Amino acid sequence: MRQQGKYDTEGLPEAQFEPGSRGRVLKNLRGITSKREMDETEVQEQFRALRELMTIYGARHRFTAIDVCNIHKLWLGDIYEWAGKYRQVNISKGGFLFAAANHVSRLMAEFEKGPLRKYTPCAFASHDEIAMALAVVHVELVLVHPFREGNGRVARMVAVLMALQAGLPLLDFSVIRGKKKKEYFAAVQSGMDRKYEPMITVFSDVIRKTLRTHER
Repeated sequence: MRQQGKYDTEGLPEAQFEPGSRGRVLKNLRGITSKREMDETEVQEQFRALRELMTIYGARHRFTAIDVCNIHKLWLGDIYEWAGKYRQVNISKGGFLFAAANHVSRLMAEFEKGPLRKYTPCAFASHDEIAMALAVVHVELVLVHPFREGNGRVARMVAVLMALQAGLPLLDFSVIRGKKKKEYFAAVQSGMDRKYEPMITVFSDVIRKTLRTHER
């Protein structure tokens, strides 16, 4: 989940910005100072990483917290030195404070023992069951927000890999735009109270859109 503006951080290395970027681009291994260039680079690397991940994690794989770190590392390892490592800074977005940095390791261990163990491998038969599995895993991972950057996109990559385990095509997230994007953020916050129905609705829409796109 990205913030409109800057994340609220403490004065740690992960909070440093690339010199010359006017505080718009995090310090990176490529010396990129343009936000547009960084956005494009991250997208390109995400597509590359997803292609590789599809060859690594098969239909019977049960995901772990280490896998989540590896996904982040494979994607952003050539861009940020802290890729694949749990964040050491506290992060908030629009007044919503994600899990404190000193709790991330414990929360990820609980995430592994709970949702990841329960819902992966994602071998459910019905689309309703798949939507529920994707929703719970997605919400819980985003709420922990384990990394300095790229948490929502890592959570989407995990969802894609889980959907592939269930025999679905590559998920099409294009429905999460405009008003739907606001509904998505509201669904994440509902997860604070273990209310997953809003995110289940989001993923049900994603699955329907994916299948319609695939049929064309």
